[in-house]
Amino acid sequence: MKALIKITEQNGKQAVSARELHSFLEIKDKFADWIKRMFEYGFIENIDYQSLSDFSEKPNGGRPLINYALTLDCAKEISMLQRSDKGKQARRYFIECEKKLKTTLPTTYKEALLELIKKEEEKEVLLLQNQEQQAQLEAQAPKVLFTEAVMGSKTSCLIGELAKVITQNGYEIGERRLFKYLRENGYLGRKGERYNIPNQKYVEQGIFELKKGTRSGSGGVMHTTITTKVTGKGQVYFVNKFLKHLQSA
Repeated sequence: MKALIKITEQNGKQAVSARELHSFLEIKDKFADWIKRMFEYGFIENIDYQSLSDFSEKPNGGRPLINYALTLDCAKEISMLQRSDKGKQARRYFIECEKKLKTTLPTTYKEALLELIKKEEEKEVLLLQNQEQQAQLEAQAPKVLFTEAVMGSKTSCLIGELAKVITQNGYEIGERRLFKYLRENGYLGRKGERYNIPNQKYVEQGIFELKKGTRSGSGGVMHTTITTKVTGKGQVYFVNKFLKHLQSA
C-alpha cells in the first residue's frame, strides 16, 4: 500500500499531522481557519488531537508554526467532512492503515506470549546497557574523586610525584620524561639559573609554586635552595592535559 500521508506515533498511538492532511486534501482555506472550523465538529483536545509546535516548517528560523497530531479516527472523520474525492481517498487510506495495524496485533494466546517475551528481551537488553553505563561511570569515579580531593587540598607535590599521579590516571610517564616535556613546552626554564624553574606566568596562574630553603655547604657555608612544586590546581591541570593526549592518540 502506497503511503499517501505520513503516519507517526504520538504517545503510543498512531497519529497524523494536521498540516499534512490539510495539504493532501488540497484545502484552499488557510490552515488555521480550516482546522479551527474542523474542531468545532466536536473533537476533543488530548483525546482526538494534540497541539504541538512544528519547527520543521521554518527552515530559515522564525516563529514556529502550530500543528496538531490527529488520531486516525479524527483524521478519518475530518477527511469525510470534506465531501471531496481527496477526502474519500484519505478516509479509505486511513481505514486500510487500521486494518494493517490490526493484522500485526496478536490474535492468539501463543502470539501474545511471544510478543510479551520479545518485549521482555528488549527490556533486558536495555537493562544490560544501563548496567554497562553504570559500570563505566563507577570506573571513572576514582578519577573524579581524585580531582575533587586534589582541588581541595593545599598540599603541593614534586615533579616526580606528579609523574606517578599522571601514570595512576592512565597515562604512563616517568619523572625524567615529564621534566623534559615541561621544559620543551615552556613550563620550566631550559638553561642556566632558570633550569627547571617554573615560568613566572604559570606561577601566577597557581599551577606551580617555589619552596625556598637553605642547606649547609662545605665549610659551614649556608646555601639557598629553590624547589619547584606542583600545586593541587596544577596536578588537576596536568592530569587532564595528559588524559586528553591519551584520548586523541
